[in-house]
Amino acid sequence: MPDVTPTVVLGTESRGSLLGPLVAVHLGVGFAEVRKRPERASDDDKWWGRRTVPDYLDRHLDLAVRRSVLGAGDRVLFVDDWADTGAQALACQQLVHGADATWLGAVVIVDGLENSADRRALALRGLLHHRDLDRR
Repeated sequence: MPDVTPTVVLGTESRGSLLGPLVAVHLGVGFAEVRKRPERASDDDKWWGRRTVPDYLDRHLDLAVRRSVLGAGDRVLFVDDWADTGAQALACQQLVHGADATWLGAVVIVDGLENSADRRALALRGLLHHRDLDRR
């Protein structure tokens, strides 16, 4: 049976960068921040980069993670606050595969995905579904 224990938690700035380190500390593993607009980076690190499909605001975002924090052999758990279209999570999954790492799945607080195929492809789990928030 393959090892399903993460070696790295991945999260996008900004809320994924707040939640992800908490999960990483709890699991005793490292955290890798995925930057939006990586051109803002002022260092000389090499980056893995991907562009998203349209997100909930119909934007294509450029996402990137430092190659020094994500590499072959890593087992990656993605953490974020909300998945609406899944665009960022899907691009992060491509980053992971591009680094020859293993995608274990995605964990979010609110699952707003309407596309169940994306939910399966991401192995996404949420604490709540967005429909749970609409009840009065």
